[in-house]
Amino acid sequence: MNDPAAATGVRIHPTAIVESGVVIGPRTAIWDGVHVRAGARIGRDCIVGEKTYVAYDVRIGDLVKINACVYVCAGVEIEDGVMVAAHTVFTNDRFPRATDPDLGGLLTSAPTDATLTTRVRRGATIGANCTIGPGIELGEFCMVGMGSVVTADVPAHALVLGNPARLAGLVCRCGEPVARAVAGTVPCGTHRCACGRSVEWSGSA
Repeated sequence: MNDPAAATGVRIHPTAIVESGVVIGPRTAIWDGVHVRAGARIGRDCIVGEKTYVAYDVRIGDLVKINACVYVCAGVEIEDGVMVAAHTVFTNDRFPRATDPDLGGLLTSAPTDATLTTRVRRGATIGANCTIGPGIELGEFCMVGMGSVVTADVPAHALVLGNPARLAGLVCRCGEPVARAVAGTVPCGTHRCACGRSVEWSGSA
């Protein structure tokens, strides 16, 4: 395809595949081996790392950093300022099937009414090698530790770890821990960070 925005500083590696109808914001970089499917929208000043796949109609905000080999399936919405580390996999179907032998062929792989929406709110961080289950919301400025498998919503500013991911503490907007969970809980109230900010925690996990 033609360079979608040569005048806006968009950089697309020659080996990347960007399908018709994709919208890419100014100064965004699409690296080698990336595949962006039709209808996807990527904001300004983003980085999409090598060999990443972005499915049909995915929405990615501004200032988003996606590292190498990330799988972003249909139904995913990523807000501004999100970090997605290498080899993260999003999913969108609770009960997937590849084929029905009685129908004699492959079922459609296109999004359907059963495709669930996953939302990653602004400022969130997802560590390397994470799996994000379908129909989940990751709250603002939350942090998912590397290798975690997320099977439930993650509140804003929560730090979750493990398989399945569990509450391990709270993190500031700057990324520093401000509280540690004890027996899976963090005391309610205001937790202050050395940077001067604070996190209000209501006890929901």
